[in-house]
Amino acid sequence: MSLPPSDSSNQATAPSRILVWLRLFKPARVRINQRERMRMVAGIVLCVSVVALCAHWLGMAAPPWMVASLGASAVLIVALPSSPLAQPWAVLAGSVLSYLVGVACAATVSDLALASGLAVGLAVVVMLALRCLHPPGGGMALFAVLHPHESSTMAAAPVLLNVLILILVGVAFNRLTGRSYPHAQMSRTATRQDSSAFTSADLDAALSHYNQVLDVSRDDLEGLLHLAGKAAFQRTLGELRCSQIMSAPVHAVAADTPLNAAWALMRNHAVKALPVVDAQQTVIGIVTVADFMRMANLDMHEGIGQRLRTLIMGRPKQPEQVQQLMASPVLQVVAGQHVMDLVPMFSDAGHHHIPVVDDGRKLVGIITQSDLVKTLAAAVARP
Repeated sequence: MSLPPSDSSNQATAPSRILVWLRLFKPARVRINQRERMRMVAGIVLCVSVVALCAHWLGMAAPPWMVASLGASAVLIVALPSSPLAQPWAVLAGSVLSYLVGVACAATVSDLALASGLAVGLAVVVMLALRCLHPPGGGMALFAVLHPHESSTMAAAPVLLNVLILILVGVAFNRLTGRSYPHAQMSRTATRQDSSAFTSADLDAALSHYNQVLDVSRDDLEGLLHLAGKAAFQRTLGELRCSQIMSAPVHAVAADTPLNAAWALMRNHAVKALPVVDAQQTVIGIVTVADFMRMANLDMHEGIGQRLRTLIMGRPKQPEQVQQLMASPVLQVVAGQHVMDLVPMFSDAGHHHIPVVDDGRKLVGIITQSDLVKTLAAAVARP
């Protein structure tokens, strides 16, 4: 007779679930150095101070011409200059339009609580529709509702002026400190060539599933993922040398080896290429199965005309030794060379077999396309 399951297991896991939930509140590490921290602080002080000085110089009163949300905008412009939320259009349109939405809500909705919620919510609707989502814009809308006597459509002009000054100072400061602002997104074509681990369609599908606003542009995210993939690929293959994947010892022949002997050697050892070496074991050429196929001229169908020409002129003299058939010079790599150097040789140059030599240029092995493909497949599959 089986007993019903007890609730002890659920009770035992309850504290652990609470701990996991509490860990969600742990602040993430800010991965910047001390120099970047000082740059951010200096830029924010400069931006806010210049806006305040300009407002004072133009004879403006404090609110609504100098509102607290401009400080939040300054943080985004200086600390996150590559964020879509901090770009000039987002800062300018998001701030001014949100302010106007708040003015409209304050004038049409008498209940303060309802007007506050509507102002911020409708400001987000407008910013999303016009692609100018800027979080401090919510503060602008709320400020207009909470200070109805100081807010009006006429006040939008000074707000616009202050935001423009903030953007101009942010552009100058970021450029002087080596930051791109307005931010130029990474080129899709450049990043696609770095890695083929995923395609743009794959990223779009993942973002559609994620379905949340990211504080990084889509193209920048794609570029960063490609760079991360390239770094991982370099980590697994970056230090791998040709000597680690080559086939050795390698079967080779001399230049005066009869072709029938070379063919028999290839058949007996099931290889498709034979490096040709001299007395010092220096590679002077290579002969492959494809060379023998071309010599046999298997694609030619001998008809009556061909037979008559053969009868009159005689058959052409066929090569008898390897040196008459081999390809020379032949591409070679050094045993200590990086495996990554082989990729363009096989993919772009169209080679199928590459002899490997030591520092003294003597033959020590051979690498085939299959060797490289196996190595790349193992690197991709490696966690």
